[in-house]
Amino acid sequence: MAYHVPVLLRESIEGLNILPNGTYLDLTFGGGGHSHEVIKHLSKKGRLIAFDQDKAAFANAIDDKRFMLIHSNFKYFKNFLRYHKIGKVDGILADLGVSSMHFDNPERGFSFRFEGPLDMRMNQNAKLSAKEVVNTYSEKELAQLLSIYGEVSNAYKIAQTIVKHRENEPIATVENLVEILSPMFPTQQTNKQLAKIFQAVRIEVNQEMETLKEMLKNTTATLNPNGRLVVISYHSLEDRMVKNFIRSGNFKGEIKSDFYGNVESDFEQINRKVIVPTEKEIEENPRSRSAKLRIAQKK
Repeated sequence: MAYHVPVLLRESIEGLNILPNGTYLDLTFGGGGHSHEVIKHLSKKGRLIAFDQDKAAFANAIDDKRFMLIHSNFKYFKNFLRYHKIGKVDGILADLGVSSMHFDNPERGFSFRFEGPLDMRMNQNAKLSAKEVVNTYSEKELAQLLSIYGEVSNAYKIAQTIVKHRENEPIATVENLVEILSPMFPTQQTNKQLAKIFQAVRIEVNQEMETLKEMLKNTTATLNPNGRLVVISYHSLEDRMVKNFIRSGNFKGEIKSDFYGNVESDFEQINRKVIVPTEKEIEENPRSRSAKLRIAQKK
């Protein structure tokens, strides 16, 4: 299946610099593509702990004594390591993209290409869905999330249109939302604009930016010295957060130096220039087009 094809596989595995006897985390198990490759590089003493908040991912679990899959949002990974009495680890991998098994399943409501319920929950036990966001957020709240998370230029007009339509009846399906919003854009721009809007709602539903921030903060205390952090992001908000955290140790990107002029960050950048997919990979897997890989080493 398509979702077994991981993005930037060779580059991310090389970035982890795997020690055969080491302990590694795959924080975004999904189809298991990255995990399968990590396992190949481990000895009998090595181990891999993976996390996924979606129960559907467990269908792809790896039958191997060195492997453990935990049903949880990755922002809680530190708690689970403590619970399982696992100390520090040698590498952490996170692929922040939405899995193809989400995008290609109409029932999950992630894609504007299919008819289906307005859902977008990665954790199906979560209370907040896209339907709730679209139908209960105020015009101001909708405009803010569309502007910040979708980076759309006409956020207030879009929010206004949504609020006006829901006064008559709830916007319950992907098809409803697409029908309401499509006339607002030139035909050649429609798909691009809808993608931005759906991205914004999805980020809000899953609290993706707050979760990423929490996860990154927890990597500092979890990695061994010289341990690697490998993160693949897909939009500018995520990439900026990862870049700032690695470079400066904070999310604003404010460089602070000690008395001797050393930057106060727990990490050293392994790749100064962001790594992106080759033209060949983009051709074989179009969804990799926006992927950006950053690798850091714990000091």
